[in-house]
Amino acid sequence: MRRRASLVLLALAVFCAALAPLLRWYAYPRLAKIPPNQYQEMVLEAKDATLLDYTGGMQPKKVDKVTIVQTLKGNVEASKEIEASAGKDVVVWDTLSYIIGPDGKMVSQIPERYIFDAHTQDPVHATGEMVDGAAVKREGIEFKWPFFTEPRDYLYFDAQTRTSSPIHYVGPRRFKGMDVYYFEQTVPWTKVSMPKKMPIEGIDPATIEAATGTTLWYTAKVRFWVDPVTGAPVNAEQDIQQEMRGGIASGGPDGRLTAFAGHVTMREDYSDYTVDLVKANRTKVLALHTYAPAGLAAGGLALLGLALWLEARGRRVRPEQLLRDEVSA
Repeated sequence: MRRRASLVLLALAVFCAALAPLLRWYAYPRLAKIPPNQYQEMVLEAKDATLLDYTGGMQPKKVDKVTIVQTLKGNVEASKEIEASAGKDVVVWDTLSYIIGPDGKMVSQIPERYIFDAHTQDPVHATGEMVDGAAVKREGIEFKWPFFTEPRDYLYFDAQTRTSSPIHYVGPRRFKGMDVYYFEQTVPWTKVSMPKKMPIEGIDPATIEAATGTTLWYTAKVRFWVDPVTGAPVNAEQDIQQEMRGGIASGGPDGRLTAFAGHVTMREDYSDYTVDLVKANRTKVLALHTYAPAGLAAGGLALLGLALWLEARGRRVRPEQLLRDEVSA
C-alpha cells in the first residue's frame, strides 16, 4: 500500500514540476493581455486654473475649476479587423477627452484612436490611428506601460504635440499603500493644432489660423505613478500651459494670450477606484506569473519528498516483517 501511495505521490510531483514552467513560460505570455472590450471613465480637475473666455472679450480669467472627463472604450469589431491582417492580438481604444468649463459648458473635446499590441502595449499602425481626426503614427507607449514595467526611461507619445519623447524614470515611490515607479516628462513649448471642436459654434480653428495668423502653443510637465506589475498608472498629474500667439492674441502681453494654465489631477474618488482596480488586476497577473508557478514548484518538491519518505519507510518495514515471519515460523 505504501509503495502504491509513493508512486501516486511521485506522479503528482512530476505533474506539478512539469506544469510550473509550462504555466510561467507558455500560458502566461498568451493569457496576460489587455481585454479588447475594456471600458473606463476618468475625471480630472484643474482647480484655480486660468482659462480663455471665448465669449467675454477673448481674455484669460481665473476660474474655480476646469473638469476633464476622459472615456476609454475598447472597439472589439475594429480589433478583430486589424488582428486579421496583423496576425496578433490587437486592442483598439477609442478615447475622448471632454473639457468642461466652470459654467458646465464644453470648452473643447479631443477624440483619439489608439491601436496597440494586447500583450506588449507596443503601438500597431493601422488605418484609423488618429488624434482629433488627424492621422498619426505613434511611437512608444501611451496611456499604459507594459506588464512588469522596468525601472528605466520609455518613449511616450504626447497627444497634444503628436510626437514621442522619453519619459524619465525617477525612482520608486509609495502611493496609497502601493509600491510604484514614478516617471516624469517635460514637453517644451511646441506649436500644436487647435482643437477641431471649439466652444463657439461655427468657429473653424483652421480658418482662424489661416485668416488671422493665430497659433496655439503648448507646454507641459507630466507625472505618472505606475504599478510595475500591471503597467497601469495609479495616479497622474500634469502642469499644462496653452497660449494663443499672434493674430487675435496680438493685444495680449507680448502678443500672447493664455488659453489654459492649470495643475491637472485625478479626482479623489476616481483615484481611489483606480487604485482598487489596479490592485485586483495586479493579484491576477502575479497569480499567473509568479504565485501559481512557484506554488506548483514548491508543491512538486514537497510531494517528491513525501514519496521518497514513504518509499524509504516501506523498505525499512519489509525486512522487519520478514524477520518477524521467520521467528514465528
